[in-house]
Amino acid sequence: MRTRHKFWLVALAMATAMAGGLIPTSAGATETAAGKAISDDRERDLAAFERILGQQEAAWAAEDGTAFAATFAEDADLVTFNGDYLVTRRGIAAGMQHAFDLYIPPSRIVRLGEHIRFLEPDVAIIVRTSCIIDAGQEACRSGSDSRNTNVLRKRHGGWLQTSFQNTRIDPLP
Repeated sequence: MRTRHKFWLVALAMATAMAGGLIPTSAGATETAAGKAISDDRERDLAAFERILGQQEAAWAAEDGTAFAATFAEDADLVTFNGDYLVTRRGIAAGMQHAFDLYIPPSRIVRLGEHIRFLEPDVAIIVRTSCIIDAGQEACRSGSDSRNTNVLRKRHGGWLQTSFQNTRIDPLP
Protein backbone atom coordinates (compact mmCIF):
# COMPACT_ATOMS: atom_id res chain seq x y z
CA MET A 1 0.00 0.00 0.00
CA ARG A 2 2.84 2.43 0.80
CA THR A 3 4.33 1.97 -2.67
CA ARG A 4 1.00 2.75 -4.34
CA HIS A 5 0.48 5.82 -2.10
CA LYS A 6 4.01 7.04 -2.84
CA PHE A 7 3.46 6.48 -6.57
CA TRP A 8 0.34 8.67 -6.56
CA LEU A 9 2.05 11.41 -4.57
CA VAL A 10 4.95 11.45 -7.02
CA ALA A 11 2.55 11.39 -9.99
CA LEU A 12 0.55 14.28 -8.54
CA ALA A 13 3.73 16.29 -7.90
CA MET A 14 4.96 15.66 -11.45
CA ALA A 15 1.61 16.62 -12.98
CA THR A 16 1.57 19.83 -10.98
CA ALA A 17 5.16 20.60 -11.99
CA MET A 18 4.38 19.95 -15.65
CA ALA A 19 1.40 22.29 -15.44
CA GLY A 20 3.82 24.93 -14.17
CA GLY A 21 1.29 26.35 -11.77
CA LEU A 22 2.06 28.44 -8.75
CA ILE A 23 0.48 27.42 -5.48
CA PRO A 24 -0.26 30.09 -2.86
CA THR A 25 0.97 29.22 0.61
CA SER A 26 -0.37 30.28 3.97
CA ALA A 27 2.78 32.25 4.80
CA GLY A 28 2.03 34.90 2.20
CA ALA A 29 4.70 33.57 -0.11
CA THR A 30 4.15 31.78 -3.39
CA GLU A 31 5.33 28.26 -3.99
CA THR A 32 6.31 26.81 -7.34
CA ALA A 33 4.93 23.46 -8.42
CA ALA A 34 8.28 21.90 -7.52
CA GLY A 35 7.80 23.10 -3.96
CA LYS A 36 10.32 25.93 -3.94
CA ALA A 37 9.03 28.99 -2.18
CA ILE A 38 9.09 32.37 -3.85
CA SER A 39 9.33 34.38 -0.67
CA ASP A 40 8.56 37.95 0.14
CA ASP A 41 12.35 38.39 0.02
CA ARG A 42 12.33 37.25 -3.61
CA GLU A 43 9.61 39.77 -4.40
CA ARG A 44 11.80 42.47 -2.83
CA ASP A 45 14.73 41.25 -4.92
CA LEU A 46 12.68 41.55 -8.11
CA ALA A 47 11.58 45.05 -7.08
CA ALA A 48 15.25 45.96 -6.52
CA PHE A 49 16.07 44.79 -10.06
CA GLU A 50 13.31 47.06 -11.38
CA ARG A 51 14.79 50.00 -9.44
CA ILE A 52 18.26 49.29 -10.84
CA LEU A 53 16.88 49.17 -14.38
CA GLY A 54 14.95 52.39 -13.76
CA GLN A 55 18.14 54.06 -12.50
CA GLN A 56 20.00 52.96 -15.61
CA GLU A 57 17.23 54.13 -17.92
CA ALA A 58 17.10 57.54 -16.21
CA ALA A 59 20.90 57.89 -16.31
CA TRP A 60 20.95 56.98 -20.00
CA ALA A 61 18.25 59.54 -20.82
CA ALA A 62 20.18 62.16 -18.81
CA GLU A 63 23.45 61.14 -20.50
CA ASP A 64 25.01 60.78 -17.05
CA GLY A 65 27.85 58.24 -16.92
CA THR A 66 28.30 58.55 -13.15
CA ALA A 67 24.63 57.85 -12.44
CA PHE A 68 24.70 54.94 -14.90
CA ALA A 69 27.74 53.46 -13.15
CA ALA A 70 26.13 53.88 -9.71
CA THR A 71 24.17 50.67 -10.40
CA PHE A 72 27.45 48.73 -10.47
CA ALA A 73 29.68 47.36 -7.70
CA GLU A 74 33.03 49.09 -7.18
CA ASP A 75 34.90 46.18 -8.82
CA ALA A 76 32.38 45.58 -11.64
CA ASP A 77 33.08 45.29 -15.33
CA LEU A 78 31.11 46.08 -18.47
CA VAL A 79 31.54 44.99 -22.07
CA THR A 80 29.88 47.43 -24.47
CA PHE A 81 28.09 46.43 -27.68
CA ASN A 82 31.23 47.25 -29.68
CA GLY A 83 33.56 45.30 -27.38
CA ASP A 84 35.01 48.05 -25.20
CA TYR A 85 35.90 46.62 -21.79
CA LEU A 86 35.23 49.00 -18.90
CA VAL A 87 36.58 47.97 -15.50
CA THR A 88 35.56 49.31 -12.05
CA ARG A 89 32.66 51.64 -11.29
CA ARG A 90 34.94 54.62 -11.95
CA GLY A 91 36.01 53.15 -15.31
CA ILE A 92 32.40 52.42 -16.25
CA ALA A 93 31.42 56.00 -15.36
CA ALA A 94 34.25 57.47 -17.45
CA GLY A 95 33.68 55.12 -20.39
CA MET A 96 29.93 55.70 -20.46
CA GLN A 97 30.35 59.47 -20.16
CA HIS A 98 32.80 59.39 -23.07
CA ALA A 99 30.24 57.44 -25.12
CA PHE A 100 27.41 59.80 -24.16
CA ASP A 101 29.52 62.85 -25.02
CA LEU A 102 30.80 61.62 -28.38
CA TYR A 103 28.79 58.72 -29.76
CA ILE A 104 25.36 58.24 -28.20
CA PRO A 105 22.76 60.74 -29.39
CA PRO A 106 20.00 61.83 -26.99
CA SER A 107 17.92 58.70 -26.56
CA ARG A 108 16.34 56.29 -24.12
CA ILE A 109 16.57 52.57 -23.43
CA VAL A 110 13.44 50.45 -23.72
CA ARG A 111 13.21 46.91 -22.33
CA LEU A 112 11.65 44.48 -24.78
CA GLY A 113 11.95 41.37 -22.62
CA GLU A 114 13.97 39.69 -19.91
CA HIS A 115 14.67 36.41 -18.19
CA ILE A 116 15.75 36.38 -14.53
CA ARG A 117 17.50 33.42 -12.96
CA PHE A 118 18.74 33.14 -9.38
CA LEU A 119 21.91 31.04 -9.14
CA GLU A 120 22.04 31.55 -5.38
CA PRO A 121 19.91 33.65 -3.02
CA ASP A 122 22.45 36.46 -3.46
CA VAL A 123 23.45 35.98 -7.13
CA ALA A 124 21.17 36.54 -10.11
CA ILE A 125 21.58 36.63 -13.86
CA ILE A 126 19.29 38.76 -15.97
CA VAL A 127 19.30 38.34 -19.74
CA ARG A 128 17.52 41.37 -21.12
CA THR A 129 16.55 42.39 -24.63
CA SER A 130 16.26 46.11 -25.28
CA CYS A 131 16.46 48.79 -27.93
CA ILE A 132 17.25 52.48 -28.20
CA ILE A 133 14.63 55.10 -29.05
CA ASP A 134 16.06 58.39 -30.24
CA ALA A 135 14.79 61.61 -28.64
CA GLY A 136 11.52 62.72 -30.23
CA GLN A 137 10.88 59.29 -31.74
CA GLU A 138 8.45 56.54 -30.74
CA ALA A 139 9.97 53.44 -32.31
CA CYS A 140 13.20 51.55 -31.76
CA ARG A 141 16.08 52.84 -33.86
CA SER A 142 16.84 50.41 -36.66
CA GLY A 143 19.75 48.16 -35.69
CA SER A 144 19.68 49.13 -32.02
CA ASP A 145 18.19 45.92 -30.64
CA SER A 146 20.60 44.33 -28.20
CA ARG A 147 20.73 41.53 -25.69
CA ASN A 148 22.67 41.99 -22.49
CA THR A 149 23.61 39.69 -19.68
CA ASN A 150 23.66 41.24 -16.22
CA VAL A 151 25.20 39.48 -13.23
CA LEU A 152 23.94 40.93 -9.96
CA ARG A 153 25.11 40.22 -6.44
CA LYS A 154 23.42 41.03 -3.17
CA ARG A 155 25.69 42.44 -0.48
CA HIS A 156 24.70 44.05 2.81
CA GLY A 157 21.03 43.83 1.81
CA GLY A 158 21.44 45.62 -1.53
CA TRP A 159 21.82 44.47 -5.12
CA LEU A 160 24.44 45.82 -7.54
CA GLN A 161 25.60 44.69 -10.94
CA THR A 162 28.96 42.97 -10.95
CA SER A 163 29.21 42.28 -14.66
CA PHE A 164 27.35 43.43 -17.76
CA GLN A 165 27.88 42.27 -21.32
CA ASN A 166 25.97 43.81 -24.23
CA THR A 167 25.60 42.35 -27.73
CA ARG A 168 23.84 43.87 -30.71
CA ILE A 169 21.28 41.54 -32.23
CA ASP A 170 22.30 40.88 -35.81
CA PRO A 171 20.35 37.88 -37.14
CA LEU A 172 22.05 35.59 -39.61
CA PRO A 173 20.61 35.71 -43.15
